[in-house]
Amino acid sequence: MISIITAVYNQLAVNQIFVENLRRYSRLPHELIIIDNHSNDGSREYFHSVGARVIENDANYSYPVCQNKGIAIAKYPTYAFLNNDIIVAPGWDEKLLAVMRHHDLDIATPSDVERSENPKSTRRLKRRWQRIKNFLGLFGYRKSNLERMHRWMYRGGWEAFCARREQIFGTQIIEAFSGNSIMMTRNGLDKVGLWDERIQAADFDLYIRARKRFEEKGDVKPVHVALGVFHHHYVRMTMKTRYPPFADRANIVTLAQKWGEETVRHYTGRF
Repeated sequence: MISIITAVYNQLAVNQIFVENLRRYSRLPHELIIIDNHSNDGSREYFHSVGARVIENDANYSYPVCQNKGIAIAKYPTYAFLNNDIIVAPGWDEKLLAVMRHHDLDIATPSDVERSENPKSTRRLKRRWQRIKNFLGLFGYRKSNLERMHRWMYRGGWEAFCARREQIFGTQIIEAFSGNSIMMTRNGLDKVGLWDERIQAADFDLYIRARKRFEEKGDVKPVHVALGVFHHHYVRMTMKTRYPPFADRANIVTLAQKWGEETVRHYTGRF
């Protein structure tokens, strides 16, 4: 059983696509926890209508603050920290957990447009998506147009694309991460701790903390990407939304301020 935790601010069309595909492609029992950062476009009401557990923030808070609020009320021992601007793979939850069990991982992410099996493949996918998004984006970001972008990206069909990747890569992994979809066990959370609420670049911070824990204690493995599980990410589609300033912005520091520039380069230079 999985607690899916997602922070949102507006983007009703994106949210509808997210939920529709989450329902279509999830296989395991789960709860959907939404941290709503004071949406005013009907998103909050929409999530209530589909049975999500909604935390109603009175302002816009940073990503790690929102994730920790979700963890605080989560019922289940496995957490999926998902962006709202993704489309999950068929059977994503079963398959990602199977890969984690196979490799004894406590933290893993699927592959996606921004983190594929190698740099060449990633560049190819990113260029294709950028062309499609730039062209169709001229026609707006209505739900129908966002769905059209996704269809054009995966011409042979989304399910067929995901099935091919699973057939090619199976349970193969690489040490890396895709920050839009992160699966973590409670054991992993106990080892690396809650999200650091000072760090907006939370995925990089999580990677560093897990890697350092592995090097120093060896009781949790670094974050890995499951190559046979692929999520579509609309990639910075959230940047089209004009977010209010973070209510907690005075507390935010950079990775370099926390870890030092040398440490950040050492651990994240490959990304």
